[in-house]
Amino acid sequence: MPSLDDVARAAGVSTATVSRALSGRGRTSEETRERVRAAAEELGYVASATASSLASGRAENIGVVVPLMDRWFFATVLDGIASVLAPHGYDITLYNLTDDQAQRRRLFDTALRRGRVDALIVLSVELSDAEVARLSSLGLPVVGLGVPRAELPGLRVDDTAVGRLATEHLLALGHRDIAHIGLSRRDGREALDIPTRRRQGFDDAVAAARKAGSTVTARFVEADFTVSGARRAASALLSEPQPPTAVFAASDEMAYGVLAAARDRGLSVPGDLSVIGVDGHDLAALFDLTTIDQFPHAQGERVGAAVLAALGVGGVDAGRPPEAPLTEASLPFHLVPRATTAPPS
Repeated sequence: MPSLDDVARAAGVSTATVSRALSGRGRTSEETRERVRAAAEELGYVASATASSLASGRAENIGVVVPLMDRWFFATVLDGIASVLAPHGYDITLYNLTDDQAQRRRLFDTALRRGRVDALIVLSVELSDAEVARLSSLGLPVVGLGVPRAELPGLRVDDTAVGRLATEHLLALGHRDIAHIGLSRRDGREALDIPTRRRQGFDDAVAAARKAGSTVTARFVEADFTVSGARRAASALLSEPQPPTAVFAASDEMAYGVLAAARDRGLSVPGDLSVIGVDGHDLAALFDLTTIDQFPHAQGERVGAAVLAALGVGGVDAGRPPEAPLTEASLPFHLVPRATTAPPS
């Protein structure tokens, strides 16, 4: 295996120059930097992560705290993060955060304190006051994405506006009996989580329609954020004597469950039932699903750029300073009308 000395001899420079050229730190001419990189590539030299960390004081590794590793949305966001971090030489370490309190304590009290990462990205997890305090005590840049804590700097979509837009689309088509399938908090605390914000948008749109003189029947049905969970909830809903003419599902995967329930009952979509989801899932076009696209890959790119900017990595434009407060919704979303929504028959 080639060493730093081998690269230095091939490039005709000192080992110190090789170190500066390959790390990007310190003053080195572009011509020398390219000569060193070419020599390293020709020899197949790869810098030791341990040695680089000792020399630079950085692990060149970003930790990502994620609640559900098997969901399409988070996998797509992670791909966006990696696409930004990899060209700058940064690896990713994933930390799964579950509802198990013992696991959470081990994560915050031990795993995150091992000095293996230079910064943290936290994806759409609900944190307690104590957990926010532990993150702050790490002394690392922390950037949230869709995290329901205003104390953490981060980026988010205005999910209340997302829910309002989805419901307004159904109302504009003429639907007056609409159901929302999603989740809602019951603990009485200030509702900042994503499902509750989407339900709030649904309620706001219905209230505005009623204030404008429309007679709207609105119902909320709780289900977990899975295809099967939404399918069960929709099956019960569509079995009622007077089922709704339209359903706003809180995610595209939930919308697939609603489509399956409609098919089970022999209902036509959108003839008998209109369905809209949220996310911009890869399969939404295949199902011809009307959705609110929130560009999850681009969300990953934005938060990846934000964490690099927080680390002072040169040449990175996060688009918005990582200090932007969570309460300032900054990420785009867009209505994509397709064949699952139409005026009621």
